[in-house]
Amino acid sequence: MSSTPITYQTIGVIHTPFKEKFGTPRQPGLIQQAQGWITFFPPYDQAEAFEGLDGFSHLWLLFDFHLTPNKNFQASVRPPRLGGNTKQGVFATRSPFRPNHIGLSVVANGGWVQKDKKLVLQVSGVDLVDQTPILDIKPYLPYCESLPQATGGFAVAAPQPSLQVKWTPEALNQLKQCELDEDFQTLASAVLSQDPRPAYQHGQDTLEGGLLLQETNLKYRVEKNQLTIFSVEKVSSN
Repeated sequence: MSSTPITYQTIGVIHTPFKEKFGTPRQPGLIQQAQGWITFFPPYDQAEAFEGLDGFSHLWLLFDFHLTPNKNFQASVRPPRLGGNTKQGVFATRSPFRPNHIGLSVVANGGWVQKDKKLVLQVSGVDLVDQTPILDIKPYLPYCESLPQATGGFAVAAPQPSLQVKWTPEALNQLKQCELDEDFQTLASAVLSQDPRPAYQHGQDTLEGGLLLQETNLKYRVEKNQLTIFSVEKVSSN
């Protein structure tokens, strides 16, 4: 029996601080400060569809890896967690290069509100690029989905921050000039402490790099295990 094409409806999009794949957390919950909000398309924007959702602390988001190019099926991939050098079967990873570009993330439920006559669902601990299409939302059920005895294969524990983040006085002054608050500074420090660079660059010095977060370009350099942010610049939302 051959496979049959299946069509899914996008129910909405998520808005997050992450404007590009670089710097976006590789798993949910790693950056608790990373907040997002989902706006919904008709007819999925009815308040009736969200009744009872406030009883669940966490939610599953099913989404489309919309920035992943279509490729022929690859049975093995190279997970960043293994340094990008070791192959694993695609079904043993969460790689976006999958037969179907479907992702799954568990996020904290911040509740839904009506904003500008639109229904908005607030979430945190997100690991999705801004404008990622959402396919479905399901409640997280602790009694059957929190399994202390489960094993994690090659990803036994959460990756720990590997870089100490420092801001130069000039960068801190530019933060104020850009009217960016402490929450933004905390978010930026948390994201960069995870060392979002490709695995082959970990442990190396970087003369200069950049991270686009919200509408802000952060420039940094890495020396040994310290990352120094030396420039903060607002960029056009276009």
